[in-house]
Amino acid sequence: MKEYFTKSELILWFGSMTAIIAAFIIFDRVNYMTLIASLIGVTSLIFNAKGNPFGQVLMVVFSLFYGAISYRFAYYGEMITYLGMTMPMAVLALVSWLKNPYNGNKSEVAVNRLKKGEYLFSAVLTGAVTFVFYFILDYFHTANMFFSTISVATSFIAVYLTFRRSPYYALGYAANDIVLIIMWIMAAKNDKSGVSVAVCFMAFLLNDLYGFISWKKNGKETNYFKYTIAKMTIL
Repeated sequence: MKEYFTKSELILWFGSMTAIIAAFIIFDRVNYMTLIASLIGVTSLIFNAKGNPFGQVLMVVFSLFYGAISYRFAYYGEMITYLGMTMPMAVLALVSWLKNPYNGNKSEVAVNRLKKGEYLFSAVLTGAVTFVFYFILDYFHTANMFFSTISVATSFIAVYLTFRRSPYYALGYAANDIVLIIMWIMAAKNDKSGVSVAVCFMAFLLNDLYGFISWKKNGKETNYFKYTIAKMTIL
């Protein structure tokens, strides 16, 4: 493990897990599902930051746990989003990542550079999905409708860009993390165990920001590799 992860990554990973466990001990001590889900989730992010498909496997597991947690807090939008969108897209992303290894390495996905037109397409598609989900959330009387709707939008753009292997997937998730931090702090007014979930997404935010930096770096390396091969072919 020490050979695979850098020292900085290990510090980020174990620091995140320590914060999550501390928050659970201070604010919860009852809902062990929340603790397990948080630890699985933050572990998935450190693997995702490395471009490792195993991160998507863990994301599927996290989605199942998080869906159950969201249901308990009447955050039906989160439940529907993660079970009906994030989890299926994680499966598709897993397939996509396995089919597109970096330089033949199955444990690292090749970073994809999307054209401007696809970013526009993803924005329009996100708007359409969010519009439909708004009425679904309203039907189920979802708590904190405004932020729940924004969460759908940020979640969808994040999972779409994850599937398309774009470094900007991490910024999509970072935006979603900020929304979820607000939502779970609001939920903590009625149930203090919500604080431990908010801390979980604070840890997620740091990991997603690191993931973006890592993917941008890997993207440059991938482009250099392609340039070198092309140059050798010409020669």
